[in-house]
Amino acid sequence: MTVTPGTLVLAGTPIGDIEDAPPRLAAELATADVIAAEDTRRLRRLTQALGVQPAGRVVSYFEGNESARTPELVEALTGGARVLLVTDAGMPSVSDPGYRLVAAAVEKDVRVTAVPGPSAVLTALALSGLPVDRFCFEGFLPRKAGERLSRLREVAEERRTLVYFEAPHRLQAALAAMAEVFGDGRRAAVCRELTKTYEEVRRGPLGELVEWAGQGVRGEITVVVEGAGEKVGELDAAELVRRVRVREEAGERRKEAIAAVAVEAGVPKREVFDAVVAAKTAGP
Repeated sequence: MTVTPGTLVLAGTPIGDIEDAPPRLAAELATADVIAAEDTRRLRRLTQALGVQPAGRVVSYFEGNESARTPELVEALTGGARVLLVTDAGMPSVSDPGYRLVAAAVEKDVRVTAVPGPSAVLTALALSGLPVDRFCFEGFLPRKAGERLSRLREVAEERRTLVYFEAPHRLQAALAAMAEVFGDGRRAAVCRELTKTYEEVRRGPLGELVEWAGQGVRGEITVVVEGAGEKVGELDAAELVRRVRVREEAGERRKEAIAAVAVEAGVPKREVFDAVVAAKTAGP
């Protein structure tokens, strides 16, 4: 295999605090032949803050022109250019432009490397207080309610911790959908404005977070949700009944309590219902 002389560099940029910029970022900005930026105005602010004067050509590379501009950048790469890709915050390709260019560069045997930098996903995970040994990133949920519920149901039994990005004006609706599918007792953390002046991490059961979000939330949002609980065979009938009773004593109707426990435990609602009926028949 013959590798082309160009290099594609994916550079992580600060998600809030400019002082989090990796030292290599300034050097790459100063020396790249081409800088592809999600927002050229933000790039200008970034370079000014870092005291860097780019020597290379600056082009925009965002969702609206990603498909059209990718061939142009690949042509520059195959011609020997060093192309630096930066997005508004965090690592390119992670819910940001970049995937198409990386795939196209790999197809042409172009070397692809990265300048690691801040990540909202990893920062939120570390601060959440939830298990981080295994996790999966789900990006943004669909905007339409039905599609959002369908997407959440796909991971209703996922044991790994889940990470989502969400817009502040859709946060309450997203949390309410999570509570409906996962159970309002599922633990979660809403991480807001990470590394910025008004950074906030709100932890608690989904049901409580829904009420909190109803007061209005601003800023960049990352939501971390606990994975599903024990599967069939790992949680005995007595424990299922106990959890239903706890919810009933807290004021939930039996039907809702059974549904919530089923989601928590990762078992069919019929399994929980049968356990509750059997316990009632057996008596105290």
